[in-house]
Amino acid sequence: MRKRILKPLVACIALASASVNAAWYEVTGVSTVLESKEQARERALEDAIYQALKFSGADIAGLTSIRPYLKEAKNDYLFSGDEIRHIQVLETKEKGGVMKLTARIDIYPTANACHKHQYKKGLVMGRFDIVSPQHAALGGIFQFGDDFTVLLQRQFETQAQSFVVQGITPYSISPTQPDVATMVAEDTGAQYLLVGTITDMTATIDQKVLRKDQTNRQLALSIDVIDGKSGEVIYQNIYRDIASWPFERHSKVDTKTARFWASPYGEMAQRMSRNILLDLESNLACRATTPEIVSINGQTGQINAGRIHGVKHGDELALWHNASFTDQYGIHRTQMKKSAIGLSVTRVYESSAEVAVSPVELGSSIQIGDLVTKYTQ
Repeated sequence: MRKRILKPLVACIALASASVNAAWYEVTGVSTVLESKEQARERALEDAIYQALKFSGADIAGLTSIRPYLKEAKNDYLFSGDEIRHIQVLETKEKGGVMKLTARIDIYPTANACHKHQYKKGLVMGRFDIVSPQHAALGGIFQFGDDFTVLLQRQFETQAQSFVVQGITPYSISPTQPDVATMVAEDTGAQYLLVGTITDMTATIDQKVLRKDQTNRQLALSIDVIDGKSGEVIYQNIYRDIASWPFERHSKVDTKTARFWASPYGEMAQRMSRNILLDLESNLACRATTPEIVSINGQTGQINAGRIHGVKHGDELALWHNASFTDQYGIHRTQMKKSAIGLSVTRVYESSAEVAVSPVELGSSIQIGDLVTKYTQ
């Protein structure tokens, strides 16, 4: 039986109704370029939920926890203990090779999400290298690693709730060289570093009897998130997907063009970058954001977090003294002690802020490198 290829569809959102504590969102989802109707439905529903979460201001990481349940094709999904309570699939249509799914999603945004009471965490990205350059020979896409890095950077800049990208470093960062990672983090003021490698871009030909052969291409990559203070890897993951490669075998493809990113392979790469964002939001959002004291002069000081991190005038901060030490075995042990000193933000700049010390007479005990956190009761 001949399978139909599903063409991409642009998503749109319409607010159906809202109350004080919850809102119903009626959403039209996206069907990506796939050969499986079941997978197309699942991806369209995922996209609809993601769009609704963004629109409502809820925690986008919530999609990660419910994603396994979306594999079951049904019209109603009920959840408890999450911002998403009810998903009702209203309509699923396929016309002209395009699948269109409309759903109503009941969302209860809460004030308890970590990104709502913490500053954004600074993130520096390393460029994604292609481990085997010969994998990029088809289409001559040897610059794909650089362009994917820029794509991921833009994904974080426009969609991240818990992170702010502080640039792409030109230095080669590896989990096996923690000293280089900590140096880059110190120079940029970043809390974390994200590095990745592209491990597979091989292509296979799906031979057809009655129509033109189809070329399918893999995309596999691994990522490591490194703590900028210790150089330790705090998160790892591997991603793999496959999509149709619609370009002529001997043509050179420019991976900076809209033509490439609108292709089945480009759309798959965009979906993978979004999954990386969602996984980091799900796994790292609730880790403490740790700006540092970078300058102190009696009753005033300065921290290395500012407007881009979400710092606002009047914010109250808690101070933590650095009491790290090296044990008898030569291992560096991190230890922080909360201080009775309070700080308040008096002036905010792009990536730094001035703070006032209270009580003033204790200002002399503050040292460069002491950490601050947004004050919570």
